[in-house]
Parts: sequence; structure tokens; C-alpha cells
Amino acid sequence: MLTSFRLYKAIPFLIALVISALAPCIASADSGTVRLNITKAGFIVGVGGGSGVLHFRGNNYRLRVGGISAGTIGVAGADLVGTAKNLHRASDIAGVYSAASASIAVAGGGKVVTLQNSNGVVLTLRGRQVGFEASLSLSGMTLSVD
Repeated sequence: MLTSFRLYKAIPFLIALVISALAPCIASADSGTVRLNITKAGFIVGVGGGSGVLHFRGNNYRLRVGGISAGTIGVAGADLVGTAKNLHRASDIAGVYSAASASIAVAGGGKVVTLQNSNGVVLTLRGRQVGFEASLSLSGMTLSVD
């Protein structure tokens, strides 16, 4: 009986110990802001590229954007801004992001997209697209830190 009483007293202590051990892992993931300028052109298969900036923990990191899509017709550019969540360090933003989408833009239109890479970084971007593009595409975007 005395042993089970000690066990019940130890359970809250063990729970607090586990939570305090996990807290630094959860707290160390931060968010940053992202700005991307992308140009895309294609007929059936499209290619795109651009540049951008990640602002994270008081520093700016230059980004390079590359990508390819299938099912695109036209030429378009987009200026996107948003957030990058689940960053432990700036280099976590690098990687391949993918999305399936359908869109049409003639002379301009709004764009909103949420993407995730294999590091768990989630980009939520919004902005304006200029040009003509019609697509029903599977797209891949690659970000790298300069």
C-alpha cells in the first residue's frame, strides 16, 4: 500500500519532467517572414525561377527559387509575401516544396498558396500575379539559401 502511494506522488513529477524536457524542442521552432519574386513561362511544361529574402531572428537571408510545372501555358510573374513557420535555423527553409493547383490569370490576379518541405517548414504566401497563365498543374518549387 505504501509503494502505490509513492507511485501516485511520483506521477505528477514524471509528467512535469517530460514536459520540461520537450519544451525546448517546441519553443526553439520560430517563424520568419518571406518575400519571393517569381517568373514562370511555359507551353505544356513550364519553368520558373526567381529570388527572395527570408527575414529570420533579426537577419536577412537571400533565397534562390527554381521550379518546374506540367500543364502550364503562358508567361506570368508573381510577387509573394508571407510567413515561414517551424524554422529551427535559416537553412531549414531550403528544400523542395510541392503543390497541386488550378488557376488562370489574365493581366493580374491574386494568389494564395501554402506549401511544406521535408524539414517541416510551412510557407504561407499571398500576393499578386501579373501576366497571362492558364494551368492545371503539378508544380515543384525549390528554395535554396545563398
